[in-house]
Amino acid sequence: MDKWGHLLLAALCRQPRRFNELKRELDGVTQKSLTQALRRLERNGLVERWVLMQRPVAVKYRITPLGRTLEEPFSILRSWTADHLPEVERHREAFDKGADTLH
Repeated sequence: MDKWGHLLLAALCRQPRRFNELKRELDGVTQKSLTQALRRLERNGLVERWVLMQRPVAVKYRITPLGRTLEEPFSILRSWTADHLPEVERHREAFDKGADTLH
């Protein structure tokens, strides 16, 4: 799963959202990337799309029961990241310094 897919599922676990709400919430996502990520999630059965019959017609996205099963593993991953980020950053820094000496 890519960066946007993970962030979309996290947002949709909290509540269903319209396309533009998701676009505003995910800082930096392009319309094209958001559309592609939502389609992938829908294709995989993790998100469902429904049309709201109103003027103008609107589309809303919500997480499916299958998508909701990812909520716990994602929570564990976020916790692990928070706990280990300083160590990961030290490794990145050491790696980058070593890569500079190779060139």
